[in-house]
Amino acid sequence: MSYATTLVRTSVSLDANTLTNLDALSKRWSVSKAEVMRRAIRKMKEEADAEDQCPGPLQALEWLQNGAGLSVAEGAEFKADIESERNAKRYWWES
Repeated sequence: MSYATTLVRTSVSLDANTLTNLDALSKRWSVSKAEVMRRAIRKMKEEADAEDQCPGPLQALEWLQNGAGLSVAEGAEFKADIESERNAKRYWWES
């Protein structure tokens, strides 16, 4: 993996358990400790950005109440499909 940007040295203080985990990942992936940290930070940033794109509970509820992206025709077709599926699963004595 090559980096087009200049790398900047920095120092961090890690507890013993974190340092042990960092060493283990570094050996497991055959990369430097700095690369393990870069990958971890990159992954956490991607997850945080994805989380920011998720709607909040009220936004999700509003979206669902407004049809969840379905048109009226699509909703009617879906309802008909579900009803026919339910009716097909009835026993003979339930007709």
